[in-house]
Amino acid sequence: MPKIDPTYGSDQHGLVWGYRFAPNQPARPVTSEAVVEFLTTLDSGAQGEFFWLHFSLSNLASEAWLRNLNLPDAFYEALHSEVGSTRLEQDANSLVAVIHDVLFESTFDASAVATSQLCIAPHLLVSARHRPLRSVDQLRAAVRAGEVFRSPVELLAHLLRDQAGVLVTILRQSTLRVDQIEDRLLANRIAASRTELGSLRRVLVRLQRLLAPEPAAFFRLLNRPPDWITEEDLQDLQQAAEEFSAAVGDSVVLVERVKLIQEELVALVNEQTNRTLFVLTVVTVLALPINLVAGLFGMNVSGIPLAEHGYGFFLIVGGLMVLTVLLAYLTLGRRRD
Repeated sequence: MPKIDPTYGSDQHGLVWGYRFAPNQPARPVTSEAVVEFLTTLDSGAQGEFFWLHFSLSNLASEAWLRNLNLPDAFYEALHSEVGSTRLEQDANSLVAVIHDVLFESTFDASAVATSQLCIAPHLLVSARHRPLRSVDQLRAAVRAGEVFRSPVELLAHLLRDQAGVLVTILRQSTLRVDQIEDRLLANRIAASRTELGSLRRVLVRLQRLLAPEPAAFFRLLNRPPDWITEEDLQDLQQAAEEFSAAVGDSVVLVERVKLIQEELVALVNEQTNRTLFVLTVVTVLALPINLVAGLFGMNVSGIPLAEHGYGFFLIVGGLMVLTVLLAYLTLGRRRD
């Protein structure tokens, strides 16, 4: 049996990665053992430096270690929150956020959304999650590539833009699938399209429900920001929130498009059902005279007309054919009207 890693990709304290940022310099990795010492150095006068610490909540030791940072109580409460609405609030001199993101290896499954808890302070950004998230990993890739960040708020704005980028990628893939479904709809291939459209719409609606409140929460922050957030950081945050809001708006448009296609499919199915019922009705009407006469002449009683006539059978068949043609003319003519 393979050995199971109890740390879930993190160290013994639950730290997945940690970075120390200095002014106009790329970030440097730090370990959990060195974080407290570095934070003490910051408090003693290091200007412009801050940390990004990312923890895995799957490691039970992570919350116990986070208690050493003296973060706001709202952040520790958020660590135990279920997947719900987006939240961004100011607690003392810090910001506490609960945001949603798409899983790192997600597909179009409606359950592929998880929660990330954030705490932003003047010299610290702490993020925690249970499962790897796509936009957080993109932010880490940017940090490892040497991108320079001046403050934790700029990191937050970059994370928001990465979220918007992830959502735009999902929307592009969804749009391509919708285009393919429309092509199949024009080819009257209905069965596969209905199931696929329903699944796609559920995923998009779930993403909207979880991600749509996020730009509004950041816009509320922009109205009453903490004193330590600079004007440049506010502009970056506003731009990121606007980009994310535009991506959410595109998802609303795509959901409406999917809804219209579903309505068109329902109308097409109803039309085919009505056409089938009409054919069955016409067959029933045309067969009615024959069935009626066959039932009458099939009775073994005396007095059956034309029983002794030499051409009785042909007379009956000729009359039935005339009556059937008349009924067909009336039925099909009324259908054309």
